[in-house]
Amino acid sequence: MTIMEQGGPTPEAAPDLIKETTTQTFVKDVIEESRRQPVMIDFWAPWCGPCRQLTPMLEKAVRNAKGRVKLVKMNIDEHPQIPGQMGIQSIPAVIAFVGGQPADGFMGAVPESQINAFIEKITKGVPAAGEPNLAEILAEADAVLAEGDVEGAAQIYAEVLAHDATNIAALAGLAKCYVTSGAVEQAKQTLAMVPESKRNDAAVKAVQAAIDLAEQAQSVGPIAELEQKVAANPLDHQARFDLATALNAMNKRTEATEQLLAIVKRDRKWNDDGARKQLVQFFEAWGGTDEATVEGRRRLSTILFS
Repeated sequence: MTIMEQGGPTPEAAPDLIKETTTQTFVKDVIEESRRQPVMIDFWAPWCGPCRQLTPMLEKAVRNAKGRVKLVKMNIDEHPQIPGQMGIQSIPAVIAFVGGQPADGFMGAVPESQINAFIEKITKGVPAAGEPNLAEILAEADAVLAEGDVEGAAQIYAEVLAHDATNIAALAGLAKCYVTSGAVEQAKQTLAMVPESKRNDAAVKAVQAAIDLAEQAQSVGPIAELEQKVAANPLDHQARFDLATALNAMNKRTEATEQLLAIVKRDRKWNDDGARKQLVQFFEAWGGTDEATVEGRRRLSTILFS
């Protein structure tokens, strides 16, 4: 599902954001609905002066939230059973339901700023009506890239950036697409758009590691020559190190791991622990959940602590 496919609901189809509920419809209007999005229930009564002050502010704040939260109102004089079960002893009282459960609440006629802050808290991560769910779209792009469709993933990341030019995950994802396809300079240019304060983001660091490794691979020479050198002299650690770098650039992760582990086994201290450090950089570029990373870490630990 891309941004283009995530069109918002038409005005005619848009659900009511504000409604009254009863004892009979409470489960449907509040509990079931809160499994789809946060719902605030406003317990009020006609004789309650602070209620008349609070409710219009609640309605305004909910409309300004553009579909991220709903407001359900319950007259406790007409429907005392639910507020009684919930222990509501004074009004106005506002309870937020999220995922079918009470999540937070407040009592009394609070200022508008506090209402807005409350809504921000309970709707964190919830897209407004008609806005794309960027987290879902980014997850789709990651899955497309993992399947090997670099061009398709790049298109989705680019769509996210068209909507939010500063999205760090999309910038890192697009840079990863470039480095995967061999366009190292474009990857570097894309990553340069990430603010300095966000350079320690895990996804950004992973792409930077991949770029560094790709640049190393450009200077190590043809794989065939390196394989011949290693075959002729198994103790030529530099040739084996360069071979691992070249294999990684061809996405031969298991083979690249094998070469570096062979160096660690034979001479841990070679090149100031260079083989282990390079392997750690591989893991960072591949990502912590990649199968090659998980298996490589296991094998490296076995060697180091045996």
